[in-house]
Amino acid sequence: MEITEPDAPAARIATIMVNAVDAERLAEFWAALLGTAVSTRFDQFVWLQPAGPGAPQLAFQQVEQPTEGRRRLHLDIHGPDPAALRALAESLGAGFVEGNDIGDFHWDVMQDPEGNEFCIAGD
Repeated sequence: MEITEPDAPAARIATIMVNAVDAERLAEFWAALLGTAVSTRFDQFVWLQPAGPGAPQLAFQQVEQPTEGRRRLHLDIHGPDPAALRALAESLGAGFVEGNDIGDFHWDVMQDPEGNEFCIAGD
């Protein structure tokens, strides 16, 4: 199996997103444990400062009910061409769940071939 395809869009893990009933409290816990700080708050989201340049951020998404089962967290995949990245994911067996917007930021919720959710967005 080839690791990368020559025409594949560049992609990186931008965020590890954790669902939380109290996103602020959970963000403060993880910030203290990891020796970092909250970097951004927007709407129902709280992001921690990344460990270093290019490192993924740990973030928390406010939800009304605790997420049951195995989908309490998911990866956010960012790239310069999210439409091409989505097309590649779908060609590899991913399924589209829904699109979301906050202001001018758009992301697509996807499922890998086993139903694990992840999001695709632009850089």
